[in-house]
Amino acid sequence: QVQLVESGGGLVQPGESLRLSCLASGRSLNIGAMAWYRQAPGKKRELVARIHDGITDYSDSAWGRFTISRDNARDNTKSMVYLQMRDLKPEDTALYTCYAQGTRLLTGREFWGQGTQVTASS
Repeated sequence: QVQLVESGGGLVQPGESLRLSCLASGRSLNIGAMAWYRQAPGKKRELVARIHDGITDYSDSAWGRFTISRDNARDNTKSMVYLQMRDLKPEDTALYTCYAQGTRLLTGREFWGQGTQVTASS
């Protein structure tokens, strides 16, 4: 199994930055792509950024302001994915959730964290 735990959310002023972290752990991490999603009140969950084999994708709203990155432990028991967010806007306010896609023995499985709240407000 894979456990995902996010951290780093909080309340910031518009224009400020935050870095979110997600720790993926398990006895043997059979995971491929990892991503950040977000969901604002009354809205559908949307993909913010995705990383797989070093290739990144971003939503239009995140492009140029957010950066996703990833570090994998050598023993394949932990993986960290980060979301550096700059120039935050009130419309970025949402619950940000970490996602991991299973591979190999976990093909077809999807894993989600509990989420971390980001609020950009003056």
